[in-house]
Amino acid sequence: MSDSEAAPSVEAAVIDRSERGGNVGLLVALALALVTAAAVFAMLDRTAAEPYVLGLLGLLAVVGVFSLFAGAIGLLRFGAKPDGQSTLARRFLDSTADGVCITDEDGRIIYANVSYGRLIRAETASEVRTVERVFSGDPDAADAIFRLSHAAHEGRSAEEEVRVAHPIGRTEGAARWYRIRVRPLGDGGPKALTVWRITDVTRDRDEQEDSFQALQRAVNFLDHAPAGFFSSDALGRIVYMNATLADWLGYDLAEFDVGSINLSSMVASDGAALLDGVRGAPGEIKTGIVDIDLVKRNGQSLPVRLIHRVPVGAEGGIGDSRTLVLNRSPGEDISESLRAAEVRFARFFNNTPIAIASIDKDGRIGRTNGPFMKLFGPFLKQDGGAARGRLVDVVSPRDRDSIAAAVKAAVEGQGQIPPIDAPLADDKGRSARFFVSPVEEGAGDGEVGVVYALETTEQRALEAQFAQGQKMQAIGQLAGGVAHDFNNVLTAIIGFSDLLLANHRPTDPSFQDIMNIKQNANRAAGLVRQLLAFSRRQTLRPQVLNLSDVLADLSILLDRLLGEKVKLKVVHGRDLWPVMADLNQLEQVVINLAVNARDAMPESGRVEIRTTNVTADQCSAYAHQGFVPGDYVMIEVEDTGTGMPPEIMEKIFEPFFSTKEVGKGTGLGLSTVYGIVKQTGGYIYPMSEVGVGTTFRIFLPRHVAAQDAAPKKSVEATPIADLTGTATILLVEDEEAVRAFAARALKSRGYTVHEASSGTEALEVMEETGGTVDLVVSDVVMPEMDGPSLLRELRKTRPDLKIIFVSGYAEDAFKKNLPENEQFNFLPKPFSLKQLATTVKETLAQ
Repeated sequence: MSDSEAAPSVEAAVIDRSERGGNVGLLVALALALVTAAAVFAMLDRTAAEPYVLGLLGLLAVVGVFSLFAGAIGLLRFGAKPDGQSTLARRFLDSTADGVCITDEDGRIIYANVSYGRLIRAETASEVRTVERVFSGDPDAADAIFRLSHAAHEGRSAEEEVRVAHPIGRTEGAARWYRIRVRPLGDGGPKALTVWRITDVTRDRDEQEDSFQALQRAVNFLDHAPAGFFSSDALGRIVYMNATLADWLGYDLAEFDVGSINLSSMVASDGAALLDGVRGAPGEIKTGIVDIDLVKRNGQSLPVRLIHRVPVGAEGGIGDSRTLVLNRSPGEDISESLRAAEVRFARFFNNTPIAIASIDKDGRIGRTNGPFMKLFGPFLKQDGGAARGRLVDVVSPRDRDSIAAAVKAAVEGQGQIPPIDAPLADDKGRSARFFVSPVEEGAGDGEVGVVYALETTEQRALEAQFAQGQKMQAIGQLAGGVAHDFNNVLTAIIGFSDLLLANHRPTDPSFQDIMNIKQNANRAAGLVRQLLAFSRRQTLRPQVLNLSDVLADLSILLDRLLGEKVKLKVVHGRDLWPVMADLNQLEQVVINLAVNARDAMPESGRVEIRTTNVTADQCSAYAHQGFVPGDYVMIEVEDTGTGMPPEIMEKIFEPFFSTKEVGKGTGLGLSTVYGIVKQTGGYIYPMSEVGVGTTFRIFLPRHVAAQDAAPKKSVEATPIADLTGTATILLVEDEEAVRAFAARALKSRGYTVHEASSGTEALEVMEETGGTVDLVVSDVVMPEMDGPSLLRELRKTRPDLKIIFVSGYAEDAFKKNLPENEQFNFLPKPFSLKQLATTVKETLAQ
């Protein structure tokens, strides 16, 4: 017998205290009875009528008191006759299959329909109980009923599903599921009502359980299928994997979470890019067959064939894939030899570093390997349809004619088609070299040629960097050679000017002319020093510096140089590391950059100089070519000027290149900066955008002091008043004018001077003098035997002989050719008479 049959058969609502309708006929009859009684009592004698009157009044009093009490406890209600809408609502509630119970704020039942009585198995109205009482004895439903009651008291809606061991009102029978809802009825005022609704959902639950079991069986079948299966979303995350594929790859499905594995980590080499290329037009479902290798969890490869199906939405969005995986490992295929050959070809095809694709007669791309899709995939996806793009679409417009000509040659079956170097269409500086080869007619799918491509972006960058380096080196060698020869000329001009000035008084008319000659020679020497700075052959006096102190001392001068229209801001980094650099040259670097920034802002602007430490780990953030990671102190000089286009940026460090008007610059400022930074062991990189401004970054190596390092003494550290002497000096110089000036200068100071024009002649002079020479003053660069070679020969017979090297190049340029710990002094060209005499005097005194 079913539950519905066991429930009581009731035609009306079990309880309905919502309204009590009145009866006008009864009211008229009661009024007539009372009037009749009053008329009868009026006709009787007063004494005889008094007992009847009192009795009637007592009866009416009892009825009235009873009615008051019945109304107070709800047993009796006074109301109007229900209208049609109320009757329709009750008929609807009485006919619904859900049990409905309405309670007031005190928990009393106001209304309960027939279905509610059937659900709780109430035989009479007195057996109808509230929902809380119906489930009060079931511990499985206690928590849910408590939450529902709490919601009812707070005047809000709630819903719960409870499972009880037996049907309501019975102690036996199968377990049942009930859905219980509660909601307030009315506006939540003082007489708010609550509606409870109970639905038996056991059948729905059974259907859900059956559906779940069927789904579980389907998943079980899929998990143990002889083929693998996975699904990936548009971002390449694996959202499903069956047990077969998980077993092949060595994954534990119990630990698998949606999105925890990415397609790029599961597919070897560039296979992910190949799968990404399988996509159709909007609204299309695209299927591709790809032979690739999957990567097992232990790193081994698994050869597979993927049947990759991808749906595309109406707006072009990519849905989750459905991918069937066929194992192509040895022993898994019936035709073993054919399988092995296909696997080998697929591995060669997809794992080669060369991008490969087939093309048809119109130059459209056909079959591709992974590297091809990785390199050119973004360009081919622009078509979005089955026609995946043409080969000409992947290169810049200016080279498309060359690609089209190569495709035409392949269509005509021509061999030896020249390779084509072309930039890619993304305008990001990338480039590739294309090789197009024809194939035999009827190769399949309309293929007429095969394209092989190699990305040459990095190669071109290295070639450009090497060419720039070679050019700068060649210019530097040229500048250094010119500067060396000029230094000899300037040494003679300055020296003979000093000799003339020594013989002329300031009142002499020729004295001012000689001074002008010397001053202009010194100006020329300054230009030569700039050339030597660019060629990195100038003489530096390096010392340990703190850049914060250097910039702080320099900021006052910079303010004056920049003027009132340009605002200067210096931002000091915290705890800057020390650097080893020439103070004067480093100041010249900052001044040159600041002056150039000022000239780029003729109206007004801002120059900001920043310093900071850059660790070796942080160097990767600065993507500059040729930058070797290490610990550096960085100086940034940023302006808000006009900026520079790329064609100007390529030449800014070349000597005598200038964008200024004629007569407003030598073109040696930035070349000097470049040489000083490079000679200090650092790097300098410009960044500029037209209309925005320019920034120069200078990286100077961090200086770490050695434990036994001793400060180097300068020969000019102590001024000497008496510059005369009586020692014997051997002067070795191949330039006759320089040698003549130096010899006269030293003789005028009382020294005995022997002259030699080469290193070989100097050895002969030493032999003729019998070793009476006290000091050798020698040029470094000479024919036959240079200065360092002369020194090695002299040390064989005179190990304690004092020597001064004179050169237009930096001391470090030849010091590496001398024996280790060799003692000598150095005098850079051009030099004056006083500098020569001072250096000689100090060297003899050591």
